[in-house]
Amino acid sequence: MISREEFAQIRNNGVWSQNTSLVQILGLCPLLAVTTNLVNGVMLSLATILVMAVSNVAVASLRNLIPHEIRIPVFILIVAALVTVVDLVLNAQLHQLYLVLGIFIPLIVTNCIVLARVEAFANRNPPLQSLFDGVFMGVGMLWTLALLGGLRELIGAGTLFSGIDMVLPGVQPLQLLPADYPGFLLAILPPGAFILLGCLIAWKNWIEARMAARARRPGHRQTATPAVADGR
Repeated sequence: MISREEFAQIRNNGVWSQNTSLVQILGLCPLLAVTTNLVNGVMLSLATILVMAVSNVAVASLRNLIPHEIRIPVFILIVAALVTVVDLVLNAQLHQLYLVLGIFIPLIVTNCIVLARVEAFANRNPPLQSLFDGVFMGVGMLWTLALLGGLRELIGAGTLFSGIDMVLPGVQPLQLLPADYPGFLLAILPPGAFILLGCLIAWKNWIEARMAARARRPGHRQTATPAVADGR
């Protein structure tokens, strides 16, 4: 079982305080290449969440049976098997989206986010905690890629949900800026992703600084949350 405090700690770590994109700065390759629009970022994140959750549970369940010396090859084998399943399902069910995401689906195998959580958390904690860790670390990646992709798409083309018809046939993207909007090419190119990612990191740091300043005010009640082992 998992206590409410432990669950809250795992959730907060994954979604905010140890966000893989804004704090740990992992998985920059898909972060920069795939987030040209919101739909691509969300769909790749959902595939990654599925792989992280199942691989964490598998490793946590087998951790006492895996020799320490060969743990990394075994972890990669587990992740590769799951990614192969996801890759084949996307190819069969969402072929157009599969063509757009291209090599970035197979590259989940080598994604630092997946391997880092398997090694740092799942290899040292029970299956239930590892499941939640994989899910919430993926959710942290999901909202970051969705926000970054949405901003790049809106600034670069004036639309949102471009390519949604590949997932939901018949649904059209939103044209939020005038139809004659010329677009801003830099936002769609990798340098634009770097700039917007830096802005998001600065925004997160600003929020945390305000929260820390508020916590230091006299009379502010602060509740302690027990730490969860995550290899740090």
